[in-house]
Amino acid sequence: MEETSKFDKVSFVEVGEEHAGQRLDNFLIRHLKGVPKSRIYNLLRKGEVRVNKGRVKPDTRVKIGDLVRIAPIRVAQRGVAPTVGKDLKNYLSENILFEDEGLLIFNKPTGLAVHGGSGVSLGAIEAFRAERPEQRFLELVHRLDRDTSGCLMFAKKRSVLLELQAAMQRNQITKNYQTLVMGHWPKGKTTVNAPLRKNQVSSGERIVKVDVEGKASVTHFKIIERYKQATLMDVSLETGRTHQIRVHCQFSGNPVAGDEKYGDKDFNLAMRSLGGRRLFLHAKSLRFKHPLSNDWVDVEAPIPADLKRLLGNLS
Repeated sequence: MEETSKFDKVSFVEVGEEHAGQRLDNFLIRHLKGVPKSRIYNLLRKGEVRVNKGRVKPDTRVKIGDLVRIAPIRVAQRGVAPTVGKDLKNYLSENILFEDEGLLIFNKPTGLAVHGGSGVSLGAIEAFRAERPEQRFLELVHRLDRDTSGCLMFAKKRSVLLELQAAMQRNQITKNYQTLVMGHWPKGKTTVNAPLRKNQVSSGERIVKVDVEGKASVTHFKIIERYKQATLMDVSLETGRTHQIRVHCQFSGNPVAGDEKYGDKDFNLAMRSLGGRRLFLHAKSLRFKHPLSNDWVDVEAPIPADLKRLLGNLS
């Protein structure tokens, strides 16, 4: 017998302060955990979701006090929700770099996706939500590649989320990374300004390429230290495109160490022989004005031990 979800009866949800201003489709995706997005959009198309008794569109912005009526939904349960293992549980609690009533900044480890999907059942956001069921609002402010470590921001209030994302759009948040690239980075090259475009190959894999028809993308580089076959760089972003640093390094002829998608195979093998077993890209620091206090926030994530060891083995 097919097991059905907990949403198989008519439900009414009142919009609280933490969700005010959110698009209705995003509100439903968060509220109806486990229900496929396709099913949610189908409900909206059929008028089976009403706000204050009226039909609404997916992009409708909900307001405090709105009453959302959701028709019964019968979907097969997709197994038990993933649980947070002991090691990850400890890592989450021990690697919070900053936290107050509106914001949480976490030192994400390499290998942990920021959110579930595409074969990943548990990402950083799902892990924190599972560990903090009392937290009424917790959303990613931005993203990091799965293999990139370092500073990752979560908003604990919708107002904080919207203000920080707007600040990113205005380039008012300073994000610095450290990366190790192949060969000698040219001394005079401090900026790469090359538009990027996302493409999908037949396998479904997402590839980003420099393309004149792509989105404007600007990355700033500063040499920290030169090694015999590599250069350690400080990187800051003026824009935040998918895989931006990795593709701009590849485009410059100096791909990132350990980059399986955009890197150099022989260089990666050489780095692996010296202990470099993953992508050498670390979101080292963040600097911005806090949306609630208007005070400057400076946060730094220490360079992970495995990356430090690789640098120690370079000559």
